[in-house]
Amino acid sequence: MRMARIRPVLVVHGGAGNHRYNEDGCSAAARRGLERLRAGEDALAAAVAAVVAMEDDPRFNAGTGAMLRSDGATIETDASVMDSSGRLGAVCCLRDVRNPVLVARQVVETPHWMLAGPGAVDFARAQGFGPHRLEPAADALPPGAAGEPAPAGRHETDTVGAVVLDGRGLFAVASSTGGSAPAMVGRVGDTPIPGCGYWAGPHGAVAATGVGEQIVARLLARVVYEWIERGMPLQQALERGVALFPASCAVGLIGVTRHEAAAASNREMPFHVLCDDEGAGD
Repeated sequence: MRMARIRPVLVVHGGAGNHRYNEDGCSAAARRGLERLRAGEDALAAAVAAVVAMEDDPRFNAGTGAMLRSDGATIETDASVMDSSGRLGAVCCLRDVRNPVLVARQVVETPHWMLAGPGAVDFARAQGFGPHRLEPAADALPPGAAGEPAPAGRHETDTVGAVVLDGRGLFAVASSTGGSAPAMVGRVGDTPIPGCGYWAGPHGAVAATGVGEQIVARLLARVVYEWIERGMPLQQALERGVALFPASCAVGLIGVTRHEAAAASNREMPFHVLCDDEGAGD
């Protein structure tokens, strides 16, 4: 009996409050992930590759674009990965690593699910990452388009993330953040916390962006995933998740299921959906 064809798809976001001019960075990141899928790698590898591309782009608040903490001197980053086969890894309060999501991916191969602070740094060094001194990125927005004035800055830029469905039916999510501004040294938001900033299971994958303290209080990613699991259309579930927050609180969501890929936000949020029409299941 011939197996039903699965069309691989990726959704990438650049943070709730970031500017739409930066969508080219999201589309480039999605293409990077698609390259991994076409090379025979799985959904988790594709999600990680997409996030690495955004960590390397200083327009996004992750990796090279991370923000300073409230002491005016410290940069700490968080990252996470998860897939529907049960693989899970995260890091928080990581310093002097260019690509935190790659360290989170390596945590998957340990007996643990999260490493924090100096222990995360020691683990990163043992895995061959760094040291790489992160510097606060200058605003890197292009001039205004179509007669619009140039935007003043990166606004509320937050977590970046990617969700993926591969040709085998595996779902995955990866996220990375340089924190929020201002934030105390040692502050951790939703990005590395499963069920809050991200979730992946047999029915799909969800990634959140926005004010971490508010996202954690609502277990946002897991709640939205449960709506999807019960049969709610993806776009409706994402919009319902955003509606849980007051308008004063920046929040955004992306998601993918077997048949849908979508995004929703109460702020401008650069994102890109990329389907692989050449992909097929085994």
